[in-house]
Amino acid sequence: MQQNFISILQNCSLKIQNILRQSHTNYLNSTNPSGDTQLALDIQADKIIEEELLKLDFIKGICSEEKSKAIYKNNGSYLVAYDPLDGSSIIESNLSVGSIFGIYEKEFKASKLIGAAYIVYGPRLELIFAGDKLHYYVHTGEDWQEKSPPALKKKGNINATGGTQKYWETNHKKLIENLFDEGYRLRYSGGMVPDLHQILIKGGGLFSYPSTSDAPKGKLRKLFEVFPFAFIYEKAGGEAIDGKNRLLELDIKDLHESTACFLGSEYEIKKVRNFYE
Repeated sequence: MQQNFISILQNCSLKIQNILRQSHTNYLNSTNPSGDTQLALDIQADKIIEEELLKLDFIKGICSEEKSKAIYKNNGSYLVAYDPLDGSSIIESNLSVGSIFGIYEKEFKASKLIGAAYIVYGPRLELIFAGDKLHYYVHTGEDWQEKSPPALKKKGNINATGGTQKYWETNHKKLIENLFDEGYRLRYSGGMVPDLHQILIKGGGLFSYPSTSDAPKGKLRKLFEVFPFAFIYEKAGGEAIDGKNRLLELDIKDLHESTACFLGSEYEIKKVRNFYE
């Protein structure tokens, strides 16, 4: 199953990279179930992934950030939740974007997550897949090459934090000020995939999207974004919490439910707990 899934993701990534190079970044008169205005590229990428995943006999169903409901088949045991084009709002600026995938067994819930992956569409096309361990693939322009998987150190020096600053809670402001006082570097593009990928490749740091006064439950979706990256970061030796609780122990009641999230190295997550508890 794992190798078949990796091959499908590699196929999807090449097709999506092609439309990113050729298509215009025009907005549609529609929003996704989370309220984000959709790009034509969002819909195209969503369709590519849907068609490829539903070809697999072991896939029972899929749900996407761009779909209000899940699609189910009669056969298969695994479910996939995915964000087809994370960071699409920054494509026009020619920044890196990505796709995120969570593989669940029989139910869309964190405790049933058995695998996760993301693709980076940047200067290089890259794929990280996490099953029993991490796998790291880079496309050379001709084929895929597997490289040594990245790992998080106990402590990093990168700080990537989202949310509008004027809506931050006091404890989050103090956390970020403390990180800057310790010499952390701000690295935030507005794309979850490129920012978390940079922290992972550089070996450590903190990515955060907190609860804010205008988004009390955070902005990032559990099934499509938060749970998959939490799974990957734990496999890489890091941790992932909502400020207090482990992300992969959170319940979920709705496919598009969001949460605050903090993902990073051991040192940074301990610091988050100190400020949030």
